[in-house]
Amino acid sequence: MVNVGAGTGSYEPSDLDVTAVEPSSVMRAQRPPGAAPCVDARAEALPFHDEAFDAAMAVLSDHHWEDRAAGLRELRRVARRRVVVMQWDQSLADRLWISRDYLPGLAGPPLRELMAPLGGAELRPLPLPRDCRDGFLLAWWARPEALLDADVRANISVCALIGREAEAAFVARLAGDLADGTWDARNPGLRERDEHDVGLRLVVAER
Repeated sequence: MVNVGAGTGSYEPSDLDVTAVEPSSVMRAQRPPGAAPCVDARAEALPFHDEAFDAAMAVLSDHHWEDRAAGLRELRRVARRRVVVMQWDQSLADRLWISRDYLPGLAGPPLRELMAPLGGAELRPLPLPRDCRDGFLLAWWARPEALLDADVRANISVCALIGREAEAAFVARLAGDLADGTWDARNPGLRERDEHDVGLRLVVAER
């Protein structure tokens, strides 16, 4: 299996033979001892021959690629059996209070359209548990106070993408809405839910 946009290797299966691809030297340096071997390359130009791997995967990385469509075609090219991508469907942005009420610019086209270069794929819903241990943006759907913590936001790529001014405005509005009860009034019962479908999808394309 090849893991494209592998970062520090947090999402790599430990029971499979994995080759990681990561263009950032900073991320590659943070991979722990024993992690899968990592190649310095970009998704849009994978240095592997056709059907070199049983499967190709990308977890929450394709929105960082310079050319998403080209990268997806590359995943399909090097995979013999299937391509698996985990990504948020931005057309469902109104399901997440962060994008609905604070960062409407995160809304975007349907994920199915963006995944078209895979040549047809199944989109499987991935509801998130309330106590999700991952630190990505969607994980905090029931724990809004966490997003007031600068250390938490430092691990969310979206905060870097929107810029410091937009991030500061978001934090200020959220802090005010939490303090005066506006957030809870807008999201009744959300804190008590065990899980929530905020639009995260597992995209599976079979060869």
